[in-house]
Amino acid sequence: MLLPTTLILLASLVQAATLTLKNSRFNITSKDATELRAEPLSVTEKLSSPLKLDRTDILRLTFQVVEKDNGNNVQPHQAFLRFYDETTDEEGIQPVRVSNTGKGKFELNMAKPPTSLPPTGSAPLRVSLLIGSFVHSPLKVELFDLHVPASHPPAQHTEEASYHPLPPLGHTFRPEQKLPPRIISASFTGLALAPWLVPLVLWGKVAPSTPRLFSPHILPFVTTLALFEGLLFWYWIDLRLGQVLLYGGILALPTVFAGKHALASIGERRLGLARK
Repeated sequence: MLLPTTLILLASLVQAATLTLKNSRFNITSKDATELRAEPLSVTEKLSSPLKLDRTDILRLTFQVVEKDNGNNVQPHQAFLRFYDETTDEEGIQPVRVSNTGKGKFELNMAKPPTSLPPTGSAPLRVSLLIGSFVHSPLKVELFDLHVPASHPPAQHTEEASYHPLPPLGHTFRPEQKLPPRIISASFTGLALAPWLVPLVLWGKVAPSTPRLFSPHILPFVTTLALFEGLLFWYWIDLRLGQVLLYGGILALPTVFAGKHALASIGERRLGLARK
């Protein structure tokens, strides 16, 4: 029973161990490697004066992770730098590689800023170091405030205008069609039917010398002609052109046969009258 109890106590002591930083400092250099500023960093207090970087400056950060109690070097499982903008609530997380000796190094080159850096304006970024370990308590260190050049506005996408809200569509309906007076409608109806007067007049003049209209040889042909007239009237009030062509093509076959039969019967009748 002594061995398991000892292991549990050792595990609890390791779990309770805390981390800290040693030899943490930063330096800022210009494009020509001129050192502009260099100071050590504290674990307990954030740097009082904020840092400022121009578009060609380079910020370098170095530190070493150790156990607070005995100063042993620790390689954490995760280490991140957090850049946070309080005004826009935007943040960026940049991983930091830490060696097995606990030494970590980070470089921020403003000529080529990382994509993890959040969009920036006039407000400074709060920079903090986050360290996590499976066998130690996590560590968060507020490092400093950082002023960086404002971000350029993103380039407008070629199809951005297609996703903007459009004004609502409005449609004005035309007023209902007004019907003409009945006298005018009746007059134009009579005008449309007037051409029928011509065949009726002609029929009255030639009827005595021709077969009767209701003869079984003539009636089918006259019926098919009447159906054609009815088809045209139906097209006028309801049908489409394709339907008229279809029905007219079907009706044309009996019309042709009925017309041939009617002409043949008229020819035979006239031939019989000529022989007499």
